[in-house]
Parts: sequence; structure tokens; C-alpha cells
Amino acid sequence: MRRDRDLDEVLPLRSLAAAFAFLALPAWSGHQSDPLASRSLGRADAPVVVYEMSDFQCPYCRQFALTVFPALEREFVATGKVRFVYVNFPLPAIHRHAIAAAAVAMCAARQNKFWPLHDLLFQRQERWAGAEQPAPYLLALADSAGADTAQLAQCVTSRATEPEIRADAARAARAGAHSTPTFYIEGGLLEGAAPVEAFRQVLDSIYRSKTARVR
Repeated sequence: MRRDRDLDEVLPLRSLAAAFAFLALPAWSGHQSDPLASRSLGRADAPVVVYEMSDFQCPYCRQFALTVFPALEREFVATGKVRFVYVNFPLPAIHRHAIAAAAVAMCAARQNKFWPLHDLLFQRQERWAGAEQPAPYLLALADSAGADTAQLAQCVTSRATEPEIRADAARAARAGAHSTPTFYIEGGLLEGAAPVEAFRQVLDSIYRSKTARVR
């Protein structure tokens, strides 16, 4: 398995026919009409959709979340151009607490608190990633994110979200992801913690192409 990408190691967007299998997203067992809504940002009908295949313990995912994503959110998500979807791709062979963090995040998603916890998990990654038993700290972060901690603890203890996490990881692998972060963007993959300029170039180009077709 390839290591996480360095910040300056960015592979070009590449087309993969197999990646279209990524779009086969089964509905959750609940009654939510959009199974990705709780871990998505942006308009559901945005012209461009970006799927981030990520690991909460990955340092390069943290770098993206803290330094690149805020600009993308302002420039593309808030303006209605892009819908951004988080997909769990934990790599437990190198990040031993990645699945635990994903489980807490997905339980928080059931309370519509995914994104506040997403931010806290990356902001405080150094605090919980090195802990022998990270569960108490992860639950404390969920509390800070505004989640009902009793309900969330029950969700985590019952392992209710593990099938979703496994399905995400399998879907990411089918799409061609081998390392984190990897971004599936309209039929191609952008691998590594690319700088914001690389995302601007790709997203602007795809947005112009897609919106030109409907004019």
C-alpha cells in the first residue's frame, strides 16, 4: 500500500472507468431521503460533486482539512458550484485509531453533527492519535461538537456505523483509491494533499465544462 502523499506530491487527475462504481451508493437503513446529506456540504444539485476519501488520523488529510478545504468551501461550496462529500477510508494498518474516529464521526452524523466533529477531530488530531485509549477524548470532542453524548456513546458501543464505514472503504478501493486523501471528482481521481491552486484549476475547468452544456 502506498504511503500518504506529501503535500508537494500531487498526481494529475486521471480518468478511471472503474471509478463510476463509486457512485453506487446504497441508501441507509433509516428514512433519510439523501443518504449522504449528513456528511455533505453544498447544494444537493450542485453541478460538480467531490468525494473526499479520507482517514481522520492521516496527517495529510489534516493538512487538507485545515489549510485547503476552508478556501474550497468559500469559493466553490458556498457559491453553489460544488457539493463536497466525505467518504471514510481508514487505514488501520498505519493509523490504529482511524476506525474509532470514523465510528464517532458517523455516529455524530446521525445527529447532524458530522461537520463540527470533523473539524475538531482534525484540529485535535495530535491529542487523540497518540493516546493508548482515545475513546474518552473522542467522546469529549463529540460533546464539544454539540452531540448528545449518551446517544452517541450508545451508537459507538453498539458498533452501529461499522457497516457504513466498511462499505465506504470498499467503495473507495473500487474507485481506485490507495492512499489518503484521494478525491473522486466527476470520473477521475486526484491523489494526495494537493495545494488549493490545483483544486481551483480542476474544479473551475469542470464547472465551466458542465455549466456550458446547459446554456
